[in-house]
Amino acid sequence: MNIKWAEKLRKGLHGSADSLGNLCVEAFHYLALFGIGAITAYAAVMTFLDMLGKGGVSVDDILLLFIYLELGAMVGIYFKTNHMPIRFLLYVAITALTRLLIGDVSHHKAPDAGLLYLCGGILLLAFSILVVRYASYRYPSTKALDANGKEVEEGK
Repeated sequence: MNIKWAEKLRKGLHGSADSLGNLCVEAFHYLALFGIGAITAYAAVMTFLDMLGKGGVSVDDILLLFIYLELGAMVGIYFKTNHMPIRFLLYVAITALTRLLIGDVSHHKAPDAGLLYLCGGILLLAFSILVVRYASYRYPSTKALDANGKEVEEGK
């Protein structure tokens, strides 16, 4: 039986559905990135204006601005490369724990076991960064992918 027309129609339909699906996913991807970037920028500006309104700046405020900076850098890197470096998430976590540590020690209470837990968490995260960096150096990714997920040859 000669049903090549059906196979050709199936392949065309599959190609169209694949293209439409990729368009929807990429549109959501960019919309979400712009939204996250805009919200991060808004939060940073509002924090900065709040600092100006108070007439003073604390270390907590500065560390919060660093968290916003790192989140913005993550959005920018993800926008350019479609890859999220895990190290940036670890940097944000270290900065957040440091902010909490400084806030607890300087404003609220005398040091206790919670201080050791926070310091241990920071140390564990720093060690995690060391492991991730060593692993990416020792075992680099063998494939470079472009924005469409296709393999790119070295040097292009």
